[in-house]
Amino acid sequence: MEKTDWKRIGWLTAATLVLGAIIGACAGLLTLLLYGVEYMMLGFIESEFIPGAFTVPAVRRIASVTLGLGVAGVIWYLLRTKTEKVPSVKKAVNGGRMPFWQTIVHVVLQIFIVGSGASIGREVAPRELGAMLAQRFCDIFHIGDGEGDAHGVLDRRMVVAVAAGAGLGGVYNAPLAGMFFAAEILLVDVTLEKVAFGLGMSATAAFVATAIKGEHMFYDIGAMQMNSTPSLMLFALLCGTACGVVGALFRKGSQWAESHKPTGRSLMWQMPLAGLVTGLVSIVVPQVMGNGRAAAQLGFSTFIPETADTSGAAQSAASAAASPWTFLAGSDGAPGSVVNAGTPLELNRLWMLLGVLALTFVAKALVTLMTIRSGASGGVLQTGIALGSTLGTMLGLLWLFVFPVDSVTACALIGAAALLSASQQAPLMAMCLVMELTEAPIEFFVPVGLAVAASAFVSSWLLRRLS
Repeated sequence: MEKTDWKRIGWLTAATLVLGAIIGACAGLLTLLLYGVEYMMLGFIESEFIPGAFTVPAVRRIASVTLGLGVAGVIWYLLRTKTEKVPSVKKAVNGGRMPFWQTIVHVVLQIFIVGSGASIGREVAPRELGAMLAQRFCDIFHIGDGEGDAHGVLDRRMVVAVAAGAGLGGVYNAPLAGMFFAAEILLVDVTLEKVAFGLGMSATAAFVATAIKGEHMFYDIGAMQMNSTPSLMLFALLCGTACGVVGALFRKGSQWAESHKPTGRSLMWQMPLAGLVTGLVSIVVPQVMGNGRAAAQLGFSTFIPETADTSGAAQSAASAAASPWTFLAGSDGAPGSVVNAGTPLELNRLWMLLGVLALTFVAKALVTLMTIRSGASGGVLQTGIALGSTLGTMLGLLWLFVFPVDSVTACALIGAAALLSASQQAPLMAMCLVMELTEAPIEFFVPVGLAVAASAFVSSWLLRRLS
């Protein structure tokens, strides 16, 4: 009979509860920091009521994002050329050492540029912080620090990966996504122990983080029908295929931008230039700013009342008031406005809606790639959701002419998960993250799962052909 390793059980328990709680506290504080930067730089705090910088004057938007990326460019130049470099989370999982204070500065800078309006995600910051804290935890318990200790090295790798996933789960209150991020992307090994360990730590982190930052709706999908339909399954298959192609191309673009970042003094002028371009684009497309929440919500909030009688979808007054379409329509927000989605679907209005969504899609993709190429660090998870939501909405608007029983919001939900799956090559993580962030009814796991499967298959095939 194999002897029980009580020491290992002890540190696994400590990691799940103690390390998970510390990471959750950090994730909650990082969220509050983001809100503080937004309020200081842009004069608003993102929420379910104001998903983006729509009400911020254009001059302030330009000044905020240019200044934010300018300051970050100088600090990142010094951090990357004068001190020990901060490795990626994947390198940290494989043994790369994350320096203490450099990692903290690196993390704070990511939150700072997102809060100032840069078009890039904030989810890498809590993952890096979680990985750094996990390495210190392993040092305390002497996990994997001895020569020839192959089992200990594997344990250390697991702890760092799971802690990074817990950072993601904590900041977004998405424990399933955090667990699958660790097992599916970082470890590429979905075993019972890793799933249990990852889910336990991510759940602990999410609980503690929520206690600090509060529990708020991230994406409002109130304009979606409550039940799935056979036609929605067909849409999921077609949309998943399209998102597989687009997601693969966006992944290639992100990899190109990451590999062509400036490494010298040019970082100090390329980043503020990227900020200036972002600000100028935001004059016409304000939803391009930030981590993608505003752009994604544009798709989720698209509501066509003609489908209400058949799909059962309805948009509340509160959801309509907080919709990006209402902000884009101007102060009047009148139902007759050509850019207000809560109006019957006439042909001339259809082209206007498609035009706004297409402009948002293109602007968000290009500006995000430009921001990464300029030298900024950050993630693309929320950008993937934004691109998928807007693409799914565009396809959904056309779908309604054939199958009016479905709602556009359901199409946006399917597109968001499918494109994220393709761009990250992580179908389980993508599906769970989108479902957790939207708090979608559980039965929509079926069409979303079909779309994610299709996108994963198509994107994998295409990426092999492009490599």
